[in-house]
Amino acid sequence: MQKQRTYLFFLGLILLSSFAIVRQNKASVVMKLLTTKTDFEVGQTVILQFSNTQEADKPLLYCSNSYGSTLITSTIKNNTLEYVIPENITKKIGVINWTILNANKSLSGTLHILPKAEVATMETYIGPPSIEAGGTDYTMLVVIPTDSLDNPVPKNTLVNEKHQFLSSEETHDIFTDKLIAYRNIYSKKESGRMLVSSESLGINSKEFTINVMPAIPTGFTISATRPHNYSDGNQITTFTTSIIKDEHNNVVSDGTFVTFFITNQEQYVLKTTGTTIDGVATSKMIHPDYADTWSIKAYVDGMSESNSITLSYKQVIEDFEVAFSEKNRLITVGPLQSFMQQMIPDGLHIKLKIYKDNILVETLTKTSFNGYTTFKLKPAIYSHGNYDFSLETAGVAKQFKTIKLW
Repeated sequence: MQKQRTYLFFLGLILLSSFAIVRQNKASVVMKLLTTKTDFEVGQTVILQFSNTQEADKPLLYCSNSYGSTLITSTIKNNTLEYVIPENITKKIGVINWTILNANKSLSGTLHILPKAEVATMETYIGPPSIEAGGTDYTMLVVIPTDSLDNPVPKNTLVNEKHQFLSSEETHDIFTDKLIAYRNIYSKKESGRMLVSSESLGINSKEFTINVMPAIPTGFTISATRPHNYSDGNQITTFTTSIIKDEHNNVVSDGTFVTFFITNQEQYVLKTTGTTIDGVATSKMIHPDYADTWSIKAYVDGMSESNSITLSYKQVIEDFEVAFSEKNRLITVGPLQSFMQQMIPDGLHIKLKIYKDNILVETLTKTSFNGYTTFKLKPAIYSHGNYDFSLETAGVAKQFKTIKLW
C-alpha cells in the first residue's frame, strides 16, 4: 500500500511538471507592437496592433491620461491583436500611457494626442474694465482659442487683437503660448471708451468695452455767488468750481466728490459738498444770521485742492425790542427787521437764558414767525421770585436784571 502511494505521488509530480512546461512555452510567446505611429490628431481613431499572440491569450491593455485610467479589451483580426483607444480619451490633447497586462514581459509605451489647427470657439477675458488715462495704466486681454472638441489650439496660433479708441483703430498680432494668447493694452493720454475684440482663424470674439478714466485731478479755482451780502440767515450762497481737469487736460468724471470747507471768524468749520457734472461741482450754504467772515477752500479728497476765497456778511439786526407782560411771564421779542426794514424771514433763532441767583436755570430756543417770537413762563415751572434774563438773536444780546415773576 505504501509503494502504491509513492508511485502515485511521483506520477503527479510528472504531470504537474509537464503542465508547467506547457504554460511556460505558452507564456514565452512574446507580443510585439506593430503600430509605429505615436502622434495622432485629436479626435482621430487610435488603434494599437500587436503580433505573435494566440487566440486564447488576450491580455488587457491598461490606458491612462490626465483625465483618468481605463482597461481595454482586444479583438483579433488576421492573427493581429487590436486595441481601440476609447473616444473619451482620444478627444483630449495630451499624453496617453499604455501597458499590456499579464504578459510574460511587460510591454508599454506612450501616445501623443495633438490639437487641431482650427478654431471653433474663443474664450476671451479682459480686465480691469476701467483704466486711467496717461499711458501708464493698462488692461489685459486674454484669449483662449479652442477647437470643436474644446481643446486649446496648437502653440503659436495667430490671434489678431483689435481695438478702437476715439478716432484711431489698431490691430496687433499675438500668438498662443501655453494654451493662451494675451496682450497688455495701454491707455492713451485722452479719456474715453475703448472697444476691444479679437479674431483667430476666421472666428471672432464679442466686443468688450474699456472705460479710460481721467487721471488724478489737478488744482482748480472756486467762486461764490449770493443774492446779497447780509447775514439774514435766510438766503443762499452758492459755491462753484472751475472745470476740474487732470494733468492731461481731461475733464474729470461726472460724480467726482468735492468738499467745501468754510472757516468763520471764530474758527469753527462748516462743511458742504457737491459732485461734478461736466467737470464742475456746485454746493450751497445758508447765510449766517449774524455778521461774520468766511474763508472757503475746496478739496477733492486726497487728490487736489482749490484756491481760498473770503466772503463777508453784514449785520442786518442792530437792535430789537423786548416786552414783558402777564406778570412778566409772557416775553415778546420783536419786531425783528432786516436790512430794508422788512420783517426778518421766518425761522430766525432767538435764545432765552433764564438765571436765578446768578445760576443758569434753563435755556429756551424758538424761531421767529412774522418778525416776532414769544416765550411763556409757566408758574408750575418757574416759581414766584426775581430772575435775570438774557436774550440773543442775530449776534445781538440783551440783558434784563431782576425781573420779578408773580
